[in-house]
Amino acid sequence: MTYELIVTASVIRYPYLWAREAGRGETEGRKDRPVAVGVRMPRPDGDLVLFFPITTKQPEASRFAAEVPTIEKRRAGLDADRRLWIIFDEFNTDIIGNSFYLEPEPPLGRFSKAFFLPLLREFISRRKSATEVSRFR
Repeated sequence: MTYELIVTASVIRYPYLWAREAGRGETEGRKDRPVAVGVRMPRPDGDLVLFFPITTKQPEASRFAAEVPTIEKRRAGLDADRRLWIIFDEFNTDIIGNSFYLEPEPPLGRFSKAFFLPLLREFISRRKSATEVSRFR
């Protein structure tokens, strides 16, 4: 396997580190969870990738999040019977090829462009208010 399938809108498992955990000094995600790949930016030392967490816990109304429709859960290889949200007001960044957390495994699935790209555009417009947790050293 290679890392080529880690692209925008794909869903992979990743030990996501929540901003609140990082704020308490934690350095490791507590569990592997599904994350949506937001953006992959080529860099000479390895591509930088943004990951958005997917959670079963309904976010507070003040958060920038989107509930995942059933058809999108199926496309992404997620449990279609559970309510799921993608959180967009915080994200992890990592470097492909230099990451301690990324493995060259196939994605669980992928969100459709019609669902994911409008959310990604909204994230870009709100980027300055989102919290980044860098996972590379």
